[in-house]
Order: sequence, then structure tokens, then C-alpha cells
Amino acid sequence: MAPMQQIKVLECCQVSPPSGSVPSTILPLTFLDIPWLLFSPSQPLFFYDFPHTTSHFKQTILSNFKTSLSFTLQYFFPLAGNLTIPPQPALPHLSYTSGDSVSLTIAESTADFNKLSGYNQRSVQDFHQLVPQMPKICDLPGVDQESKYSLLAVQITIFPECGISIGFSLRHVAADERTFNNFLKIWAAIFRTGLELYLPVLNKNLPYYDRSVIHDINGLEPILWKQWWNQICLPKFLVDNFSDMVRSTFVMGRPEMEVIKGWIVSRSEKVFGSVQLLLSPYVITCSYIWMCWLKANMQHIEDPIEKTELHYFGFIAGGITRLGYPVPVTYVGNCIAFGRAMARRNELLGENGIVFAAKAIGDTIKELDRNVLGGVENWISDWNVFRGSGLHITVTGSPKVDLYTLDFGWGRPRKIEEISIDRTGSVSQCESREMVGGIEIGLALPLAKMEAFRVLYNEGLNNLP
Repeated sequence: MAPMQQIKVLECCQVSPPSGSVPSTILPLTFLDIPWLLFSPSQPLFFYDFPHTTSHFKQTILSNFKTSLSFTLQYFFPLAGNLTIPPQPALPHLSYTSGDSVSLTIAESTADFNKLSGYNQRSVQDFHQLVPQMPKICDLPGVDQESKYSLLAVQITIFPECGISIGFSLRHVAADERTFNNFLKIWAAIFRTGLELYLPVLNKNLPYYDRSVIHDINGLEPILWKQWWNQICLPKFLVDNFSDMVRSTFVMGRPEMEVIKGWIVSRSEKVFGSVQLLLSPYVITCSYIWMCWLKANMQHIEDPIEKTELHYFGFIAGGITRLGYPVPVTYVGNCIAFGRAMARRNELLGENGIVFAAKAIGDTIKELDRNVLGGVENWISDWNVFRGSGLHITVTGSPKVDLYTLDFGWGRPRKIEEISIDRTGSVSQCESREMVGGIEIGLALPLAKMEAFRVLYNEGLNNLP
């Protein structure tokens, strides 16, 4: 079924840093950036209440929106540049040339703003026109010519008399979520106050670009570059049929986390003896998601033989405080690690499934705390298991990044969605807007699987002691 909403594009333009403010620059990719070359762009979408007309937005908001974005790109200029992939044996890198820009689309929608910005079931197709689309990195770059790919695109859509959405497409090879969050917060501050008033604050926390701050003491870059060239021609697992897919958001609050934690603790000694499990809010939430998600996906699969097959839970972990040496918090680039927990099917689907899930995820985080770069040489090859499989799960986003504080002057976002999970099959996470310490969980699944997940999620909480 085609999406019901109607989108009218009002303007397409390019926004550059102020003329002459940034010299042409080439930034090499560190070993922490390389794995992200294989990932499709993330697409965060922010909804804001804005009870005004489109004319009001164009007359009073749009000019400042462009100007503040331009000023912010002066300090985050790599995002206005390109991912450059030259012919082998030269290495891909980020490049900025004077005049490079970010694509900005202004649109108007007649869709139901309240429904789109809600938490209940909605068609995934209704969201795709609210985020800018970026060209895909070709499966295999040409050997005789250089390829360039933009790193960031922005779209703002007005729902007259109701609200506004701001959608992004971002290639994570240029910035992790911490970096992008810094970019958004500075942009919003400049938009609200103007550059001159915000400049004293900005000058104390200037973005940091020097790649030498990331130490490749184990010589990992050549290993990862070789893996990347070998993997780039493999087929990517991206969903492209959305006709039966829906989106829903579930909220895990602290009371529910405490109930789940108590249940895990009561069972863990019987299952694992005196082993102490790491039961942070993140581990508890991820464990419960993993169990419900797997059961929802396995309901219609008859598999009496492969009961001990391994299932994987992939996630990212902040690395900036785990590296063992200082990295500025304003560093622009990637400083995160990959975690891959594993457990057997019969363990996860059994009555103590959440206990096995919690131990697997917690042990993986403990290992990252102990040695965040352990196994970096396998980050690309290890994640191949997630390609083309509907039995393994990855989580994107983090509840530690306070996205709901992003205020352009219209108050906090009404709702945040991650649109890329429609195609990647991942589950998104961010902090709860309304519940202190809560976590919002975003899913995009075929209708039958979403209904199965919803029943498992709700009944599981209701049946815990």
C-alpha cells in the first residue's frame, strides 16, 4: 500500500560554511572509522510541536535555520564535505573543499502529525518522505576513477498548524552519535541565541579534529582496510519491501527494570551458581528485547534439529572513556567499539532465556570494559553473521545520549524516531522523554511479527513476579 501522506517540496538548497571560513582539508580515517564504511546512513527524525502556518515558518524561521546551520558547519566542516574513495591502492578519506555543502530540503506535509509522532503502530512507509535520501556507496568502487559521497543531508517538514519534523541522513564514517549530538546541540544553541552570544561558550569547547589522538599501537588499520576491500562487494542485508511493515515504540521504565532484575537475580544462582551478573538498566532492557524479539521471529519456524544454534546480539559501546588514554570529548570522529554477545537457541527460548541473555550481554560489556580494543581485527568479519539473517539482532543508538534535550526554541522534541531501522532490521534505543531513567525502544517489523512481539513484551512483564 502506498503511503497516505502527501509531501510537497517547497525548496531544495545547499548550505555551506561561511565563505573563506574553512580551508580545504583532508582527514584520514582511523581504525575506529573504517568499519562504518560498510554501514548504511543513520536517519534520526525529530518531531516538534509548532502550531503555526508554513508562511510563518518561511518568514520568521527559515533564514535563521539556514544561517545557524552554516555557522555550525564552520566548526563541524567535515560534515559538509565528502567521503572520498579513490582507486586502489589509495585509501578512502574525508575531504572538505571550499564550497562543499550540506543538502537542505524544505517540505510541507498534510499527514497526521499526532499519529506520526505517537508511540502506537504506524506504517513505516509514512516516514520515508520525512528524511532525506542519500546515494548508496557502490558495492565495488571503480578502479579507475574517484568516487565521492556526501556525509550529511537535512530535511525540515512543516505540518501546518501542528508541528515540524527535522530529519537527517548521516554517514557514521564521519561521526559517531556523541559527535553528532554535539553538532546538533551547538546548532540548536546558535539558532536560539545567535553566534555572537554563543561564541564564548563554543570557544571553550571547540571541536577537535587531530586524528593522531587515536593511537593505532597494534597496527590494526592495514588489517581492517584489507577486510573492507574484501567485504564491500558482498550483498548487503537491507529490507526494500515495506508494504506490510509497521513501526512501534515501547517504553521500558525503571519499575519494569527492577521487576525484571529481581526475576533474573532469583533465577541466576540456580542457572549459573554464584556468578555475579552485570545488570545495568541497559543490560536488563537489551536482554528483555532480545528474548521477545527472538521468540516473535521464531514463532512460525519449525526447527527441531538446530536447538543449539548460536544467536547473536550486536551493539555499540562508547570507547572514549575506555581507551586508556585521553581523547577530547569534543573529538570529531568515531570513538566507539562493537560488542557481539552470543547465546544458544535453546537457552534463549527456554524458561530462563532472559537470564542467559543478560549474562551474555553483561559478559560482553565486562570484556569491553577490560579491553575495549580486544578483537578489533575481527570487527568487520565478526559482523558478517548479521548480513542476510533474520535470526540475529543489532541495537542502534544509546539511552546515554540525551537527544530529548535538543531544543531549537520550540521546546523539547515531541518524539524521536530512527528511520534507518526499517531497512537494516535493527532495534533503536534512546532515553525516554517522559520517564526519568526510562528507555524508548523502536522497532520496525512485518505486521504479524510486531503483533507477536507486542504480546510477548506485555505478557512477559505482566507475568513476572
